[in-house]
Amino acid sequence: MIHLSWHERPTIKTVVCNHTNAEKYIVHNVLTPGKEYEVKNETDDFYFIVDNRGKVGGYYKHYFTEKAV
Repeated sequence: MIHLSWHERPTIKTVVCNHTNAEKYIVHNVLTPGKEYEVKNETDDFYFIVDNRGKVGGYYKHYFTEKAV
């Protein structure tokens, strides 16, 4: 039940949104190209980030690039 405490979890890394050109899902309402987002959890295909709504959502990794430290 990791999803219940995502907001309190430490940020794993920071990613930058490259684009919001989604073929299947609408993401332009919750992501902004060029904006940095905090990654709270990661799987092979998804980043779970705090989006523009202030909620944690899972998004395909191809929307983002990792920010250099």
